[in-house]
Amino acid sequence: MTKSSGTSIHGEHAPRGGNRQLKRAMFLSAFACVNADPASRTYHDRQRAHGKTHTQALLRLARHRISVLFAMLRDGTFYEPRTPKDVELAA
Repeated sequence: MTKSSGTSIHGEHAPRGGNRQLKRAMFLSAFACVNADPASRTYHDRQRAHGKTHTQALLRLARHRISVLFAMLRDGTFYEPRTPKDVELAA
């Protein structure tokens, strides 16, 4: 719970909830796909160009991959890899 009084803010910290094993698996999959998937490499490089650190870019890539997985489950479709050119046009 955040307690604030004037300009003082106490009690804020990063959320640490959720499934740790799942988060670890997604981080490792993002780490592995940076060198294997051209679209993932393009996304990672774009995040780095925006000033993110390597770890921050990997975390964003992991979150992006979760969004893709959710969309696949929601729509009942299979993964269709896109070329880096398609990824740049979508961004």
